[in-house]
Amino acid sequence: MLLIGWWVWTGGWVKWNLRIIHCLFPTTTHLNVDVSGDLRVIFAAGGTGGHIYPAVAIADELKTQNPKTQILFIGNPTGMESTAVPSAGYDFAAVASAPLARPLLSPHNLIIFPYRLIKSLIESWRQLRDFDPQVVVGTGGYVSFPICLAASLKGLKLVIQEQNSVPGIANWVLSFFADRIFVAYDSTIDCFPRKKCVVCGNPIRLSLQQYVSKAVARMNFFPGLGEMGNSEAKVVLVLGGSLGANAINISLLNLYYQMLMENMNLFIIWQTGVEAFNEMESLVKNHSRLILTPFLHSMDLAYAAADLIVSRAGAMTCYEILATGKPSILIPSPNVAEGHQFKNASLMADIAGSRVITEDELDSTTLGTAIEGILENESLMAEMSERALKAAKPNASAEIVEHILSLVKLSTAKER
Repeated sequence: MLLIGWWVWTGGWVKWNLRIIHCLFPTTTHLNVDVSGDLRVIFAAGGTGGHIYPAVAIADELKTQNPKTQILFIGNPTGMESTAVPSAGYDFAAVASAPLARPLLSPHNLIIFPYRLIKSLIESWRQLRDFDPQVVVGTGGYVSFPICLAASLKGLKLVIQEQNSVPGIANWVLSFFADRIFVAYDSTIDCFPRKKCVVCGNPIRLSLQQYVSKAVARMNFFPGLGEMGNSEAKVVLVLGGSLGANAINISLLNLYYQMLMENMNLFIIWQTGVEAFNEMESLVKNHSRLILTPFLHSMDLAYAAADLIVSRAGAMTCYEILATGKPSILIPSPNVAEGHQFKNASLMADIAGSRVITEDELDSTTLGTAIEGILENESLMAEMSERALKAAKPNASAEIVEHILSLVKLSTAKER
């Protein structure tokens, strides 16, 4: 059983099944069109916003540089991407995904997973055949796996983008098929074939790259704050994630009112998460210096208004913190595969001085002490902000697009 598992995960099983699909759907010569005209790109992205939004950011940059670019997103029919992508203005096609179970050598992965993966590969092959792209961009997650594998078999250029400090299984396997690997941090190079890697940073949403003054942003949430012109005011932005972070919500619930009463210059923007909002709303007292919301749609304003961010340690949130130069307290989720969030948080502590609190350590006392310790130390806040901005790479999307276009041009030149 262990030998079979080893064969599966070192690629032997994948290569054997790719040969079968290649026989069922023979590859024809791919004719690239002039990249100055109708460039065609498929994005394989889904599962979480951390995979979707970087792909959208790259797609936006492609459209900016070449408005004639035709773009198709492929993902899970029931995933977050099925609504997020059309909302961003891009076409979306669904392909059934083949998720892994834990542990890796479980009966599900050895028996059911191969069947689902073959089915997903065949569906992916058909989408690739119909859209006929020159390049496929994968941003991680099991949703991207069959699409990127099928692209490699079809002879298409394949690039992947890894947001986390340490990659997941899907991107690690795909790295052996990819032509380019875009990573956010220098340390991530050690996890991939080094010669394929380019350190670009994480692509962040366009709105976060546009300057918004702190005063204007604060008035959006607290109109009275702008009129007061309170230079001593401090705004704490708490991000519980799109679905919610129960441990953060509970710790803040036992803390927020006392902090507001003791510090008249403190303001809190609290994103509870959609699933936790009704419960939190029933327990939280109304206060003029508190904004309670299930989800923040204007993240550019929220970041601009904030002096300190309390958040989970998702890859994209971490990078948005760097790009906006904000001091942060990170509480990594223990429920994320491969321990990504703890590794992200540890890296943020090293490069930006972020304060890390594990869920085992988290309670209202530790959180309150951490918040007060940062807000009351102006020199520490300035240092954390400076380190964050220094570590950020704000032009990640443009750099990634430049490499993609160069790769496609090189491919076209060789075919001619």
